[in-house]
Amino acid sequence: MAGDVPHLMLIAGEPSGDALGGQLMASLRLLTDGRIRITGSGGEAMTREGLVSLFPISDTSVMGLKEVAPRVPLILRRVREMADEAIRTRPDAVVLIDSPDFTHRIGRRLKRLAPEIRIIKYVAPQVWGSRPWRARSLAQFVDLLLALLPFEPPFFESYGLRTVFVGHPVVERAAAMTGGDAFRARHGIGAGERLVLVLPGSRVSEVRLLLPLFAEAMHMVASAVPSVRICIPAVAHVRQLIEAGLEAFPVRPLVVGADEKFAAFDAGDVALAASGTVSTELALARTPMVIGYRVGWLTGEIFRRLLTAPFATLVNLIARDGVIPEFLQESCTPEALADELVRLLTDPGICERQLAGIGAALAALGLNEAPPSERAARAILDAIGSPGQTSSPR
Repeated sequence: MAGDVPHLMLIAGEPSGDALGGQLMASLRLLTDGRIRITGSGGEAMTREGLVSLFPISDTSVMGLKEVAPRVPLILRRVREMADEAIRTRPDAVVLIDSPDFTHRIGRRLKRLAPEIRIIKYVAPQVWGSRPWRARSLAQFVDLLLALLPFEPPFFESYGLRTVFVGHPVVERAAAMTGGDAFRARHGIGAGERLVLVLPGSRVSEVRLLLPLFAEAMHMVASAVPSVRICIPAVAHVRQLIEAGLEAFPVRPLVVGADEKFAAFDAGDVALAASGTVSTELALARTPMVIGYRVGWLTGEIFRRLLTAPFATLVNLIARDGVIPEFLQESCTPEALADELVRLLTDPGICERQLAGIGAALAALGLNEAPPSERAARAILDAIGSPGQTSSPR
C-alpha cells in the first residue's frame, strides 16, 4: 500500500454493476477521507464518481448465447486487458462487481498468473437459484465474497468461501426517489393522466427482444385505459436503439435519460419492466409493476433445465411469493402484459396488495439500516488492512 493510500481496481461489466460500483466508490472515499486510488472499468455511475474507465461498458454489457457469440473476441480481449492491467499495477485488491460471465474470467486469469493479488467478489452470484455446484468453482479464485441477501453466507461458506453479508445497496436509492411532481410538470403530464413507465432493459440484447413486445402491450393498454401517457427512462447506450424501435409506434412515448429516471419512477402510476435491479428500484419508489422477460430460445431452453429458484424478481424471492406478476419466456406476451397492467390501472386494491408485499420485502433487504455500500466498503478496507478508515458520519 504505497504511502498508506490503498489502491483498488473495481471492474463492472454492465449497468446494474456500474450502479453498485458508483455507490461503493462514494462509500470508499467517505471512509478514507478521499485517500484512495481507484482504477478499473465501469459506466456512467462510476464515471461520475471519478473513475476513468479502461473501456466502454457497452463492450461487455450483453446477455444470451446468440447475442454474446459475435462479441466473444472483444469480451475475451477485455478480459486479458483487465487482468494484464492488474498484474502491471498491483492493486491491493481487485473487486469484481456482478457480471459473472465477464468478471469471473478475469478472476480466474489473475489467480492463475498472479495468485498474490487479492480478489474480492461484490455481489454473490445467484448460483443457489441455478447450478449450485458453481459455488465450489468460485471458491477457487475468490478470497472474499460480499453477499447482498441474508441467506447467502451459510450457503457459500459450506463450500469454503469466506462470505460477509453487507445488505443490498439498492435500498440506498430510496432517498433518490423524489421529484415526481416536478417531472410531471416539466413534461406536461396532467393530473388526470396515468403515467406508465416502460423499461425494456439496459442491455442491447434485452431491448431488441423486449421492446417490440412491450410496445405492442402498451398499444393495447392505451386503447383500454383513457388518458395514458408512456415514459421510457433509458440509459445512454441503448437510448438511440429504443428511439429507433419506436418510430412506428402510434403514440409518441416520452423517452428520458438516466438522469431523470428516479424522478420518473416517483411520478409513475405503474410500470412494465424487464427483470433485474430496476424492479427493486421501482419497489423503492412504491410503483406497482409487471415484470416481463425473454431471452433467446436456445438460452431459454438451457436455463429452463438449470433454474431452481421459483422467481426471477428479487422482491418475490425475498417475499417467497408472487407479489409482483412475472411473465417469463413463452408467457411474456403482449396480451398477458397488457391485461395485468390494465388490472393495476383500474383496481386500486390490487395495487395496495402489491405495495404491502413490497414493503415487507424491502424491510428484509435492510431498508433504513446501515447503508449496505458503506458496509461493503468497510469489509473491503478491512480485507486489505487499510489503516486509513474513518468513522462514518452518518
